[in-house]
Amino acid sequence: MGGPPRKPVSLKQDEADAAIVQKPEEVEAEIDFGGLSLKDFAAEAEATTNTRQSSSVHTYSAQSVEEFDKEKDKFEDLHKSILACDEVLKSVETYLTNFQADLGAVSAEIESLQNRSTALNTKLDNRKVVERILGPAVEDISIAPAVVRKIAEGPVDDGFIRALAEVEKRSKIISTKTKEQPDTKALEDIKPLLADLTNRAIERIRDHIVAQIKAIRSPSMNAQVIQQQALLKYKDLFAFLAKHQPELASQISQAYIFTMRWYYLNHFTRYRTSLEKLKLNVLDNYDVLGEDPNAKRGSALLGPKRSGAPASYDAFSLGRRIDMLKTSSMNALPAHIAEDEKTAQYLENPFRSFNLALIDNASFEYTFLTSYFSPSQTHHAIMRTFAAIFEPTFALGQAFTKQLVESSTDTLGVLLCVRLNQHLAFELQRRKVPAVEGYINATSMLLWPRFQKILDLHCTSLQKVTAALPNRPSAGAALLSTAAASTTSTAPTPLTQKFANLLQGILALSSEAGDDEPVSVSVGRLRSEYEVYLNRAGKSIGDARKRERFLCNNYSLVCTILTDVEGRLGDDTKSHFEKLRDAFDK
Repeated sequence: MGGPPRKPVSLKQDEADAAIVQKPEEVEAEIDFGGLSLKDFAAEAEATTNTRQSSSVHTYSAQSVEEFDKEKDKFEDLHKSILACDEVLKSVETYLTNFQADLGAVSAEIESLQNRSTALNTKLDNRKVVERILGPAVEDISIAPAVVRKIAEGPVDDGFIRALAEVEKRSKIISTKTKEQPDTKALEDIKPLLADLTNRAIERIRDHIVAQIKAIRSPSMNAQVIQQQALLKYKDLFAFLAKHQPELASQISQAYIFTMRWYYLNHFTRYRTSLEKLKLNVLDNYDVLGEDPNAKRGSALLGPKRSGAPASYDAFSLGRRIDMLKTSSMNALPAHIAEDEKTAQYLENPFRSFNLALIDNASFEYTFLTSYFSPSQTHHAIMRTFAAIFEPTFALGQAFTKQLVESSTDTLGVLLCVRLNQHLAFELQRRKVPAVEGYINATSMLLWPRFQKILDLHCTSLQKVTAALPNRPSAGAALLSTAAASTTSTAPTPLTQKFANLLQGILALSSEAGDDEPVSVSVGRLRSEYEVYLNRAGKSIGDARKRERFLCNNYSLVCTILTDVEGRLGDDTKSHFEKLRDAFDK
């Protein structure tokens, strides 16, 4: 019981015997006998073999049952692990088999994709060739959806203008291609769509412009702001409208004309009302050379009665009034300041303010019309539009000028208005606004006759005073001297002082006068009447030397006052009086 079974041992023994008796396949050529004889060597070899067999049987037979049981569990676990590995290997084998099949399918699909890619590349190359040929033609007649949406729904702004320009560009190309290729179906298909888009654009442009024109009629609205920011900024809208719907554009132009006609007339009527509230120095028939400044106003020879209070102005001295021509300011008197002004003004102040404001507005309007309505309207049409807008306003300005000067005898004030009007004419030439030339000329036609009429009044008054001298020595004495002076005084008369101041003012305002002006003729008449008066006054002095001294003193005063005058007319007048002075200076 203690040793291993015999059967396994006999099996191993048989195997050992078989191994011993088995004939070797090869025999070594040289055998080392270790110095022994063949018989001894064979006996030693057999003993060694028996020893090995005996040792093996002993080792196996010495193994206990417990050790075998312990090793048995390990071998069973190993056997199970081997079986599990076999199962895993089978699943791996199955997975690899499936993967190989899938890989084959993927390879086939990749090959198919390569074939399709090659076909697509071929088609793409063909498409590029076709696109290179047809692309520009299609691009020329196609309109982007963004452009359509902008015109149909977008606000009227810079983007709308760009979209409109794009539509206009496409319209020109389609029109040209239609003439060149009338049978092209693509052109026939897009024409109705383009017409609908154009009509939609016209509708939106009409609504936009009409809304801006209505806004001008809003209270306290500055029309120039709307003209600059809403109309002139988008002037291409009207050009598009005039091209595609000229009748509608004409109707809108008429609406604009009526609106601006009302706008300017309304605002300048209110401005005139404000200027009429200015307190003016009123010069009438009493303010002429022949009027005695010391006489009571109510007993004067000319005109109706008025208050005997002394005048707060000098009707014959120019003074600082000429500064109005030298100022570089082009600002008119604001309406609210004119209404609150308490200081008395001369007539040239409201004249300048009204006409300066009128010229500024007319210049802006003319510039706007030429920019906005051109080139859809010709220059003559724009001039007619301007005239239609400003006709009532110009009539208002002429009526205001006539109101200022028609009853005034302010010689220097009227001449100042003439010079201001000429300055405005030069300014209009600088601004290149020929449309106001008619108004400037009409104003001149109002001022020059009035100026000549006032000088006629001065000449008439001198004639009356001169005619009264021989028959009315007391009246002549009053005009020749002060109340305390005698009739034989050689001092200059008060009338000489007034005449010299008036003449100096006229000459100072005429330093750049042309030969075509009536000033020189009027000054010549006034000068002649004064000389007649002075000679007649000198005859009342019996002493010849005193008479010559009297004439010399009067002419000297005139020369002194005229010292600073410039211009050809001023030089001629100074030279004339200097000769008269020298003739009596003995």
